[in-house]
Amino acid sequence: MIDYSGLYRLMQDTPLESWAESLPGRLERCFQQELHGDFDRWTGAIGRLPKLPTGKVELNNATVSIASDHRLEAAVEEKIRQLLKEMHPWRKGPYDLHGITIDTEWRSDWKWDRLASQIASLEDRMVLDVGCGNGYYCWRMAGAGARLVIGIDPTQLFLAQFLAVQHSLGSRAPVHMLPLGIEDVPPNLHAFDTVFSMGVLYHRRSPIDHLYELKGCLRQGEELILETLVIDGDEGQVLVPEGRYAKMRNVWFIPTPKTLAGWMKRCGFRNVRILDVTTTTVEEQRKTEWMEFESLADYLDPDNPELTIEGHPAPRRAIFLATSK
Repeated sequence: MIDYSGLYRLMQDTPLESWAESLPGRLERCFQQELHGDFDRWTGAIGRLPKLPTGKVELNNATVSIASDHRLEAAVEEKIRQLLKEMHPWRKGPYDLHGITIDTEWRSDWKWDRLASQIASLEDRMVLDVGCGNGYYCWRMAGAGARLVIGIDPTQLFLAQFLAVQHSLGSRAPVHMLPLGIEDVPPNLHAFDTVFSMGVLYHRRSPIDHLYELKGCLRQGEELILETLVIDGDEGQVLVPEGRYAKMRNVWFIPTPKTLAGWMKRCGFRNVRILDVTTTTVEEQRKTEWMEFESLADYLDPDNPELTIEGHPAPRRAIFLATSK
């Protein structure tokens, strides 16, 4: 089981203390009763990664990078590359670990660039990243000065990838990842200065409940950054795919930006702003040697890239900013 004692200490004497009391039992159930069949293989690969001296660390650039003081020998570099590839597919990034570039499916730095200059400074803030994937944005949040970043995502492959990056970084950043969903965060915790929910809302069967869950994580007057799929149209319009959307089975509600802004206001958020609306391109989401499965180009109508393979509007994503009352 992963040692979270350092996180528990950081949660003491903060609004997170009540959550810290229930976390050990919840995580024990996760690792004993809900463990993915490949998790031991992934952590075994991490255990075989050589422990290298950490040189320069860059968490505030497009590529999260951890450099060694000296160039690796070719055999060592190849060993690390193959061990990291045991955790295929790598979806969020990019990373550079000791000179090994992990060219992930998503150019996640593009999304970060769309929002970073428009949100409140993360300096000395306590941050929650809901649906954090392998933690790419968590590292960027730490690079922006956050005092503590907690990422939550129930996908255990993403946890393994996070641990692989953390193996290279050591304890030089206040970032922790929990293999849990937002339903595992105590309701009305009101503990975080900033909450991110990016790429999650359309996977929730009840988007309204998700907005209330996010609001319950925030301290009064603090900031939510929400990113999700949207469609063009007027207030009140929403796409509910009958089957799949872009080959995804678990897409429930895709609203227009105005519709989602209205939902957020109805749930008690104020100062709701749309920061950006961008159509996803095959340059931003694509196959690479680190993600060899199907990607965006396979999800679009080959005769009309403005439609998905099912005939729905092609993916567009909007970023919203709001504060909690």
